[in-house]
Amino acid sequence: MAEPTLSPRALGRTLLVRQHLVERTDWSVEAMVTHLVGLQAQEPRDPYLGLWSRLRRFEPADLEQLLLDHEAVRIVLMRGTIHLVMADDAFGLRPLVLPVLEKELARHSQFAPLLRDVDLGPVLDHARAFLAEPRPTKELREELGRRFPDLDPAALAYACRNHLALVQVPPRGLWTRSAQVTYATAEAWLPGRRPPELTLDEAVLRYLRAFGPATAADIAAWSRLTGLREVVERLRPELRTYRDASRRELLDVVDGAIADEDLEVPVRFLPEYDNALLAHADRSRVFDRALLTGLYADGEVGNGSVLVDGLVQATWRNDPRRSPQVVVTHQPKLSRRARAAVEAEAHRAIAYLAAGRADAEIALRPAENAGGPE
Repeated sequence: MAEPTLSPRALGRTLLVRQHLVERTDWSVEAMVTHLVGLQAQEPRDPYLGLWSRLRRFEPADLEQLLLDHEAVRIVLMRGTIHLVMADDAFGLRPLVLPVLEKELARHSQFAPLLRDVDLGPVLDHARAFLAEPRPTKELREELGRRFPDLDPAALAYACRNHLALVQVPPRGLWTRSAQVTYATAEAWLPGRRPPELTLDEAVLRYLRAFGPATAADIAAWSRLTGLREVVERLRPELRTYRDASRRELLDVVDGAIADEDLEVPVRFLPEYDNALLAHADRSRVFDRALLTGLYADGEVGNGSVLVDGLVQATWRNDPRRSPQVVVTHQPKLSRRARAAVEAEAHRAIAYLAAGRADAEIALRPAENAGGPE
């Protein structure tokens, strides 16, 4: 029997359903963070907006308390980026992505030459003991400089970031306040826990439940892991397959629901970094290049994305000159009805971001400069 073909529109709507971006859910924060296999979090406030867009009754204090209670943590994981995950996933996912982090360090243009032929064993042992208590990055560099005076302390600190499971501890990552990056080892920050075993097969199945159907290249783009062909072949009896518009094989869990391509989807505001937009090699399910002109112009940083009819058709950012004001830049041909929907969701977003301040403002403008996301 021929494998069904899924259009980019069907794939996009399926992704939004599985990401809970069509209907907000009553799930707990813990359940959502686990389902999403973490939220990208190099921008400390990004996970809060990501959860607000998915959960009906989410309050920043819900996530803050999980961080303060050592139940959720910020740690370097997939693609070498900071992710917010539940504590069990910090232990489960970290060994799986360690080869990616080691490879990244070996190829780092600045630090790799400084670490060539260096025995990192004593360095990591010393850092592990030093970070049994939370220490700012500056203190770690200074300590490594004192202990290993013939080596570059910044390179050593970066090696520790990649080789050791280091948690960025609060107040870094809180909504109400933040601070410089302060590290502690996962073992010290999460004492008494028995690290759960998580196989790569299980991680791939979790990815497909939240992001599928997806190609093997998509899985690799999400994780940056190589050698996934063996994993896919091992899992094949547990998978269902489709084809995309280019006839590439799409992999999926057998019970994964496929959304109708005519499903109506709401406007959704997403943070600057959200894995719903970043976890595929082929992002055509959420990005149509014809609709992106001017949305990511050079020099504009800190842009979040706005989904309109399931595609990124606008961006948003806090205007640095006026606060609280959210500036929404939309593609010029956006219909009047779509602009009204964007403005309505923008008002809900700024009420959340600005904690209901009466002077919060929304500014909508059409895009002018050409540009596009990388």
